[in-house]
Amino acid sequence: MEQTEVTFHRWDDMPVEEVNDMIGRRLITGNKMMLSHVYLKKGCVVPQHSHENEQLTYILEGALRFWIGPEEKQIDVRAGEVLVIPSNVLHKAEALEDTIDVDVFDPPREDWLNKTDDYLRQK
Repeated sequence: MEQTEVTFHRWDDMPVEEVNDMIGRRLITGNKMMLSHVYLKKGCVVPQHSHENEQLTYILEGALRFWIGPEEKQIDVRAGEVLVIPSNVLHKAEALEDTIDVDVFDPPREDWLNKTDDYLRQK
C-alpha cells in the first residue's frame, strides 16, 4: 500500500531488530526508499551478496572493510565517508571496529522487511 501521509520518526524511539549476535538494525521505509541504521560489532562479517537495490552506505561511527565485485576490490570506509554501491554489484563487508552504518536503499529491501535475508541471519 502506498504511503500518502507524512510520518515522523526518532531513532531512539524505534526498536532494534537483532538480526544475529553481531548485527542489529532499525528501518524507516517510504514508498521508494529505505533508510536504516545498522549496528555491527567488531569482527562481524556480512557475507558476499548482491541485490537489485542501489545502496548508499554512510559510516557514522567505526569502519567497514568492503570487498567489491568478483575480483573483490578492497575499500575501507570510515566515519564520515560514503560508499555508493550500484544495483547488482557483488559485495561483502567486515566491521573493523564497532560500527554504526546508515544505509539508504532504492527501492526498499523487501528481504529485510519480510525477514527473508537468510545470508544475514545465519549464526
